[in-house]
Amino acid sequence: MALNLATGNIRLSILWTQEIELSADNADQVAEALQRAAAESRSLAMTKEAQATEDPTGPPVA
Repeated sequence: MALNLATGNIRLSILWTQEIELSADNADQVAEALQRAAAESRSLAMTKEAQATEDPTGPPVA
């Protein structure tokens, strides 16, 4: 699982398999990891949005 910093999308890669069987505990761990990644993605999106709405003229000149 990885967060694409350019797009804010979360990539979940499952190689060489079409089916994964998880125990309840492992499924909880996967769910928690996805929730952390989603929170980080939202935070990244909010940061980019805030930067886009800042005054484009930059800081005041002394």
